[in-house]
Parts: sequence; C-alpha cells; structure tokens
Amino acid sequence: MFNTLYGKLAALLFGLFCVIGSVAIVLTLYATRLYSQEVSQKLNRTVAEHMVSDKVLMQEGRVNDEVLKDIFHQLMVINPNIELYLLDPQGAILTFSAPPGKVKRQRISLDPLNRFLSGDEDFPILGDDPRDLTHQKVFSVFPIETLGGSIEGYLYIILGGEEFDSVMQMLEQSYILRLSVWAIGAILLLTLLAGLLCVKLLTRRLNTLALAMDTFKRGDLSAQPNVSTHLDARLSTVGRGDEIDQLETTFARMAELIRQQVCQLKETDQLRRELVANVSHDLRTPVTSLQGYLETLLLKEGALSSQERRQYLEIATTQSKRLGDLIGELFELAKLNSQEMKPRIESFALGELVQDVVQKFRVIVEAKQVTLQAKLGEDLPAVSADIGLVERVLENLIENALRYTPHEGRITVILSRMGETIMTRVSDTGCGIPPSDLPHIFDRYYQVGKSHQRGETGAGLGLAITKRILELHGSAIEVQSVVDQGTTFSFHIAVAKPGIIRVATPAAEYSSHK
Repeated sequence: MFNTLYGKLAALLFGLFCVIGSVAIVLTLYATRLYSQEVSQKLNRTVAEHMVSDKVLMQEGRVNDEVLKDIFHQLMVINPNIELYLLDPQGAILTFSAPPGKVKRQRISLDPLNRFLSGDEDFPILGDDPRDLTHQKVFSVFPIETLGGSIEGYLYIILGGEEFDSVMQMLEQSYILRLSVWAIGAILLLTLLAGLLCVKLLTRRLNTLALAMDTFKRGDLSAQPNVSTHLDARLSTVGRGDEIDQLETTFARMAELIRQQVCQLKETDQLRRELVANVSHDLRTPVTSLQGYLETLLLKEGALSSQERRQYLEIATTQSKRLGDLIGELFELAKLNSQEMKPRIESFALGELVQDVVQKFRVIVEAKQVTLQAKLGEDLPAVSADIGLVERVLENLIENALRYTPHEGRITVILSRMGETIMTRVSDTGCGIPPSDLPHIFDRYYQVGKSHQRGETGAGLGLAITKRILELHGSAIEVQSVVDQGTTFSFHIAVAKPGIIRVATPAAEYSSHK
C-alpha cells in the first residue's frame, strides 16, 4: 500500500495529524496551567498588601511573632494552599508558615518581586518556590515599611503550595480536561478521514491515468484508439482544467502521436522493403546485361566481327551508363533527404535558366522529333532559390515529359507571375497518367503502368527528387493529366526581395521537328 501515491500521502497525512494533535494537547494543558496561574495571581494580588496594612508584622527590625502566628492560623483555616514567608530587605527568609524541614531555600530573588510591585508586567509573574530549588510559582508580595518610609522587609505569599500542585494534577486528570482531549482527538480524526477522502478523490484520476499508461505500454501501440477525444471535449466545457487534466490531455495526445509514428514506421518499413526490392531489380537488370555482353566478348573474342564487337560494346556501355545514372540518383536522393542538406539561396533570373536548360536538350529533342519550347512572361522579376537545384527540377520534368511524349509531340515550359511567386509549368502532349496513378507518381520507384509507357522506362526516382527539392524551397509540385492528351506539372518559386533582374528577351523558343 505504501508503494502507491495514495499510501504515501495517507501515511504523511496521518503522521502530520499525529504531530499536530500532540502539539495541540500539550499547548492546551500548558495554556490551562498558565490561565489558572494568571487568574489566581490576579485574584490574590492584594492579599499581601491587606495583611501588611492591617497587622504590624515587624517592629524596629524584629519580627512580631504573635501577630504572625495569628495570621498563619487564620490562613490555614481559610485557604490551606497559601504559604507565607517574611523576608528581610535583601530577600533572606526570616520566618515562614510552612512545616519545619520543608523549606529548602534560604533566600528569595528580589527581581520577580520588584517586577510584581512595579505593575508594568503582565501576569502571571513567577517567583522562587522556597520548597523547591528548581521550580517557580505565582505569588503576592508587599513591602513592610517603617514610619520613615524605609523598607524593613517583605511579606511574600506563595499562592499555590504543595496541596495546590496535587490539585493541578487532579485537574489535569479531570473530566473536563479528558473531555477536551477526546474532543481534540475526535476533531483531528474526522479531519484526517476527510483529508484521506480528498486525497483518494484526487489520486483516483492519477490511478486511472497510470492504468491507461500501463495498458498503452503493454498493448499494441498501432491499434490504440484516439483517447484524447473525450478529454478535449471535457476540457472545452470546464475550461483549461487543472494539472491532472492537462497531464491526461498531454498523455492522450502523446499516445496518439506515438500511434501515428508507429504506423508511419510500419509504412516506412514497407516502403523500405519495396525500395530494396526495386533497387535490387533495377540494379540486377543492367548488371546482368553488362556482365552477359562482356562475357560474350571474352568467350568469342576471335569469332566476332568488328561490327558485332562494336554492337556488344555499345550495349554494354548503355547498360553501364544506366547503372551509373541509377546509382547517382540514389545518392542524390539520399543527400537531399539528409538533415545537413540546406539550399544555397541566391537571386537569379529564372527565365534565363529555363532557356539554358531548353538548349541542353537540343540534340535529344531533334533525335526524338518533338518540339520543346519555352514561353516566358514579360518583365519577370528575379527569384530566390538554389539555382543548381532548380535546374535539376527543370531537367527532371523535361526528361519525364520526353519519356512519355510521342514523335511530333510538343513540350512547353511556361513562366508566369503569380503574386509574390513565379509559376513554372511543364506541359506535354504525351500519353497522360491514369487517375489511379496520380497520387503515387512522386513515390520512390513508382512507375506508371506499362500500358501507358511509350519509350524508355526510368528508375522511378526523378519525380521523387523533384518533389524533395521543391520541399526544401518551401514549395509544392502539382500535376494535372488527361489520358492520351498530356500532362502538366506546375510549381512556384518565390520572387527575390532585394531587387529585380529583368529577362533580356520576353520570350524564347527552341523547336525541333521533322
């Protein structure tokens, strides 16, 4: 039980109430004693004064024994708890009313007597007890003066003798005190029970949360439901909630986040498996082909004609280039996905870059008998981006368009101003993309169905690289396609803030077709 939060709080609360109860009882008894002493001293503060005024206790420095005996006898009859002591001016005890052998002090300290007589100090004021060397008691005192006003001595009266001590002990064991102690104990017990109930109510939600966390830990994380829904609904009705409500909400949202991350990890693992399979397949094909032709060259070195040898070498070179391109794209995508990859932002004219990229494809488009043209808007401002990465995006999109555009087809790169960005569109008149394939064309190694491919097939990394580059620039790529009519890819690049670089020619076009 004490291993739980409730058990620890209950033990702490019980110990605290025991300490408080003990202190309360001790303070009650102590306050009762002080109150009794205060009342006794206030009621009898003038007893010594009246005795000194009515009787002649000393004459010419000598004690009047007859008068003292008479006073002692009267006081014993009226109040046996009172003890009388006659002191000289220095506080030495001259005579007393106590039985012989009981008095253990020879002198009484005058400091408490002077404080009593001054009247400047609150009661109770305790003075020396002649019968005990270690205790003090309440008293009444008054000086005995001569006719000339000098002090001959003091009448020192102890208001509570040994009999009074026994009465106090009986009082401490009396019904009233016992009732008070039991009342204090009952109040503390009820308060303790109420405190334990409150602690139980407060820790109940923590226990529920701990159970939910333990269940979540031992359960199938990917199958956990969204447990934050009812908490969010409750907090929306009661406000921000206390710390436990916030802890519950935080855990619920954390659990949902973990569940999503586990699902993502499973999806990523599945994609990794598919990636390994696709990479293995794509690497195995050119490697097998390259190996086969090279082995053929070695085995039939003397039997092959120069034309056959050249044909085999060209095929091997093509497969080698394909293998190199695939490996290069893998490294490029891995580099783009690394956390250290940061674009080198600079201002440049996007129109000039498009013209340069179009010019690079001059030989390819002539060989394939397609038209590649660039349409640039007028007065286009400079953009802020990594010029090398943007060039790679344009190359990938144009290569992708060339792969699926038939002979006599057309590829168009269009630039236009859209607010604080320049929109780039790469359109083709190719075979188009089926609607079922559109959501997946930017996935690694995803390729459109073979029935829609015309020409070479790529490794399936170009569009994934393109998407990642644009993500690094805070942009996205969009695609629109109609089967057998063509496809258009579009993206936005932010306009440069410091200045504007004008494009030299408002439009540029390169076409090649037979």
